[in-house]
Amino acid sequence: MEAAVANGPKKVDDKRNGGVIDGPTNPMVTPLLTDLYQFTMAYAYWKAGKHDERAVFDLYFRKNPFGGEYTIFAGLEDCIRFVAHFNFTEDEIAFVRATLPPSCEDSFFDYLRGLDCSDIEIYSISEGSVVFPKVPLLRVEGPVAVVQLLETPFVNLINYASLVATNAARHRFVAGKSKLLLEFGLRRAQGPDGGISASKYCYMGGFDATSNVAAGRLFGIPLRGTHSHAFVSSFLSPDEILEKSLCSCDGSTVCEDFVSWVQTWLSKLKVVRSGIPNFCAVALALNDLGYKAQGIRLDSGDLAYLSCEARKFFHSIETEFGVPDFGRTSITASNDLNEETLDDLNKQGHEVDAFGIGTHLVTCYAQPALGVVFKLVEINNQPRIKLSEDVSKVSIPCKKRCYRLYGKEGYPLVDIMTGENEPSPKVGERILCRHPFNESKRAYVVPQKVEELLKCYWSGSSDRRREELPPIKEIRDRCIDQLDRMRPDHMRRLNPTPYKVSVSAKLYDFIHFLWLNEAPVGELQ
Repeated sequence: MEAAVANGPKKVDDKRNGGVIDGPTNPMVTPLLTDLYQFTMAYAYWKAGKHDERAVFDLYFRKNPFGGEYTIFAGLEDCIRFVAHFNFTEDEIAFVRATLPPSCEDSFFDYLRGLDCSDIEIYSISEGSVVFPKVPLLRVEGPVAVVQLLETPFVNLINYASLVATNAARHRFVAGKSKLLLEFGLRRAQGPDGGISASKYCYMGGFDATSNVAAGRLFGIPLRGTHSHAFVSSFLSPDEILEKSLCSCDGSTVCEDFVSWVQTWLSKLKVVRSGIPNFCAVALALNDLGYKAQGIRLDSGDLAYLSCEARKFFHSIETEFGVPDFGRTSITASNDLNEETLDDLNKQGHEVDAFGIGTHLVTCYAQPALGVVFKLVEINNQPRIKLSEDVSKVSIPCKKRCYRLYGKEGYPLVDIMTGENEPSPKVGERILCRHPFNESKRAYVVPQKVEELLKCYWSGSSDRRREELPPIKEIRDRCIDQLDRMRPDHMRRLNPTPYKVSVSAKLYDFIHFLWLNEAPVGELQ
């Protein structure tokens, strides 16, 4: 196989599996976006003749973020785009050669030159799903050396994406369904990559629009924006407005001096110490010409009080001057908002229609990382387990199938992992669900609906058909729908009820058999 000339945005035509797959949107997502030790291990595998041994890795996280009890899975599409175009350019191979010790054999670099992901299979939960700790988000199967080269980029692509999508979903939950949520975080994000990713995944997590024009172009996200204080301050006097005429909305008339018409309206309004009367005068003059003003933005001060006062003022104008729906003029609030301030505004009572949220949202100020891990669970059909004195870090071995079991009210009750060859849970049939490590935590469940979670999203050269990658709007709809299906006590901000994650009785027994087999036996003297 000839090496690709460059890693830029390309397309892979996979007709058997659903058509063209675009390359990564970020040109920095290449096979070199990894840790040095992945190449060190790849060389060691290759040198030992183990590089083609079939391995299975699980990608998962250990704890839900932000003190909550749920997470939104995001980043899958970026992973699939990456594997679809995984290959080393000659320049990249030259750099790896210069980085590794000079004793590395030339044949290893010939091996890298021929690598792709045609022998890799990826099974994943659908992007935008609500997910929980320990349950594999991805199961990656293939030659061990290649899979390990995918580890760091996969963890990188999923960690922040899932974290910020979850943060967005939490803000949406507190704000409520009726409010417009605008992501305004580009200028405060961690660099261009953080800004672009935040806009994409905040939209996926339930925000309505972004101010980020580049993200709007790349992903088709609706764009919204207001204007800055500098724009208003730049005009020292109405005399600086050179073009004073304005044509009516239907084109039938022209107001020759719109500025004077605004000033006429302003003289009719009761003046308060804010810019609201100025806005209202302009809005009323525009209304006379058939236009509708969009609304105001409050960016400082007591947002609850000011929004209520503004709403009263709008209603008084509607009543006094007979302007239909003027009382419903949109009020947008910003000013370093976060989940807690939204909750406080709800408790105080407010009249805000839309929230522009930036810093705390895109930087995930409350928690900077999700803690995604990538663990070997099987090699050459032999299950592997990672042991630790910290039980939360003990991995669940072997290739598994994962299911979500639903109860009579339609809510998810529990996620259960089983061995690959165990029979699937069936609707109406009782199944024992066990905590993976706590012997006393167990429950029988009679599911009213069973959903298998892991689906094939990359089939390599196998005959298995893969799932198509849905558009971002469909992923966003899935996220919103799944959150609506969750039991309210799992969703609440304070003291949410933990969602149950379990294993089958057979897998429980196997985990503990393997644990005892692998754990060293101490000796007292």
